[in-house]
Amino acid sequence: MHRRELLRFSLGATVFLGTASLVGCSQQTPSSGYQVLRESDLPLLRALIPVVLAGTQATEAGVLETLDGKLAALSPAMLKLTRQLFDVLTLPLTRGPLTGIWGSWSTASEAQLQAFLERWRTSSLNLLRQGHSSLLQLLSMAWYERPEAWAACGYPGPPRINP
Repeated sequence: MHRRELLRFSLGATVFLGTASLVGCSQQTPSSGYQVLRESDLPLLRALIPVVLAGTQATEAGVLETLDGKLAALSPAMLKLTRQLFDVLTLPLTRGPLTGIWGSWSTASEAQLQAFLERWRTSSLNLLRQGHSSLLQLLSMAWYERPEAWAACGYPGPPRINP
């Protein structure tokens, strides 16, 4: 590992671990109408859905509903990790330095959101690449599990099992 890579890794780890200690202080109460998703998670997800799922017929409400149900079914350990990812992305202290989104998610442009996703996808830090992959997988699974997504891609749906 070169000196510059070590410094980047150290900075990233310091920011992440520092934020992880703040995560315990974040609100854990679900937003109204949701089982797991918190009010602080919604601006992030609402900003990312149209960018990540561009070119699909995905609706914000449908994706959020399915995502919430999937998160509610996670093990406590996996839910904790997912909430930590959302916290790192929503806390102003870490959002700007780690994402390049210095303002709120709701005011970020599509170009800023794409730059953030590309930054994490190509990061030299494995932790950011894993975060990128997790975000894409969560949102993609939440969309492609929905029946309206099946119709859009020609999938007739799962076979019916007759009793």
